[in-house]
Formats: sequence, C-alpha cells, structure tokens
Amino acid sequence: MRIGVLTGGGDCPGLNAAIRAVVKQGLGEYGHQIIGFRNGWKGVVDGDVLQLDRSNIRNILPQGGTMLGTARFHPHSAGAMDQVMATLEAERIEALICIGGDGTLNAASKVAEQGIKIVAIPKTIDNDVYGTDLSIGYHTAVNIATEAIDRIHTTAESHNRVMVVEVMGRHAGWIATASGIAGGAEVVLTPEEPFDIEKIVKFLKHRHRAHANFSIVVVAEGAAPAKGSAMDYEVQLGQYGEIIAGAIGERVAKEIQDRTGFDTRLTVLGHVQRGGTPTPTDRILGSRFGVAAVDAITAGQSNVMTAVRNEEIVLVPLEEIAGKVKPVPEDLLRVARVLA
Repeated sequence: MRIGVLTGGGDCPGLNAAIRAVVKQGLGEYGHQIIGFRNGWKGVVDGDVLQLDRSNIRNILPQGGTMLGTARFHPHSAGAMDQVMATLEAERIEALICIGGDGTLNAASKVAEQGIKIVAIPKTIDNDVYGTDLSIGYHTAVNIATEAIDRIHTTAESHNRVMVVEVMGRHAGWIATASGIAGGAEVVLTPEEPFDIEKIVKFLKHRHRAHANFSIVVVAEGAAPAKGSAMDYEVQLGQYGEIIAGAIGERVAKEIQDRTGFDTRLTVLGHVQRGGTPTPTDRILGSRFGVAAVDAITAGQSNVMTAVRNEEIVLVPLEEIAGKVKPVPEDLLRVARVLA
C-alpha cells in the first residue's frame, strides 16, 4: 500500500516518535510505501510530498517538533477539498494517517466522507481530544510547566510576591490543573470553572496574613471570570480566533495587585510549553500510536482514531469524537482546590 502521513495544527513533542513508528512498522512489518506530506493539510493541497524511509527518520526520536512541518490549515474551510482529492489520486495514496488535534481531526473526518481511508492519531498539549486518556505532547508540556512553577517559587518567596503563571489551555485546563497540583500552586484557574476574583483576593489576603508571604496563581489561557462577578472581562481573540497569549494572565495579575496591594508579577509560558525534547512518556505514546495506526490500516480499518484507555490502545470511530472537547474531570479539579 501507499500510505500518506501528515502532522497538522500546533507542533508538540512526540510527533517525530509517531512518524518514526509509522515508517518502521509500515516498511518493516508490511512492506508499505510511506509518503509524508509537508506542512499538514496545506501540503496535501499543494502536493508537497516526501518519500519516507529509514534514512530520513534516523535520530528523530528525541527531537521536538515535527520533521514534516505543520500548519493550521483546514481544506474544507478553505474550499480546497477538490485539490486534496486530486493530490491523493495523483500520489496514488490508498490511506492517510493524520496526526493532529481537534481541527486536524475534524478535517480528517471531512476527507473520510469522500471515501478516503483515514486513521487519526491524537496530539495536543492541551490533552482535550475526546475519546483518549492521553494525547501526544501533553506529558511533556506538564513537565515543562511544573518545572517553571518550581523555579518561580523561589523568586516569589524571596521577593514576597504573588506570581501569576499563564499556561496554555483554551477549552480545557488540563495543563493548568496538573502543573498547578504538581507545582504546589495556591490558586488554579481553568475554563471549566469560571472564577470570582473577589474570592481569590480574599483567599490570598488571608493566606498572607496567616502563614505565608508569597503565592502562586496558575491561569489557563481560556479561563474567564464568572458572569456577574466583580471582574468584567471577555476572552481576547486574535485574527484567526486564537486566544491572545498573556491577556487573561495580565488582567488577573493587575486585579490581584490593585485589590490586595501585593507586589504581583506575570509569567506567560506560551510556546515554551510546545518545544524541546519529548519525555519518555510522549516518545512511547507516539510510538504506540504510530504502530497501531499502521496495523489498523493494514487490517482494513478506516475512519477511526488511535486512543489510549486504561493503558490499552484502542480504536475510536471519528464520528464519536467530532466536535467534542474532553474537560478536566471534577475529581481532579477538586484536588487542585483542596491542596490550595
């Protein structure tokens, strides 16, 4: 078979592990030809291809990012479905492995509707892809955010400051919750639970009077105040509907300083969370997903996504995950609240 593979959306650590596994399993186990498309769905539209073999995947396992490049481009939204189909026909692609988050996987489901065999692999540091316990990139991002919070602790304590740390997470606060718990944050703000700035301020004042002279507040970029609360704020969006990095963090830091008088500083981790060497967990997860995707295609499976559930790799129909976001469960949010 001639199998295409692409990575779409934002980059993250662990993508190269998945690509490597697809190539090794496809070539070594089944004798398939693996064709890479550069820059996600845009590469499919443009016909920008790369024949993948053992020579060009050598030493990519520990590398962050993606050797294929990526782009935020959705052919069904851009009116480019005809070009997609023309390229797949010209390249004699019999099946396509799509590695991405909700946008890339939504595009994959649209292409699948045209009769193309699709197997998807979930990746996003936000960990909000529905139907899987973990997505590629999340574990590394939490490690990076936790290390940053650990480092910020010493500055906060030395200078008697409130330190606000903004992390990624537009629709779900997985990174904020996990790194907040692991890093010992006093307050964690997520999209799942709209916040009341007056309650936060009251808590911080009590904490600083009673037993501490510093505090750490972790804010997901998609966090927002509760309607009718004292803080008037609307989520700030950019040209393409993306959240403006630092907007909510800056506003929360200003509100805390104005209302408490405490010296308050903001750190926006931003794209630092996406970069660098993947953790062993993400390397293993990407490898497992890559092998499972090739196995699924070879067995005739289509319109499915590889997923991990209770440590087992399973296949989930794309129609079951379309348009859904996986929120942080209440029990994990409660742990963050209890440990403040």
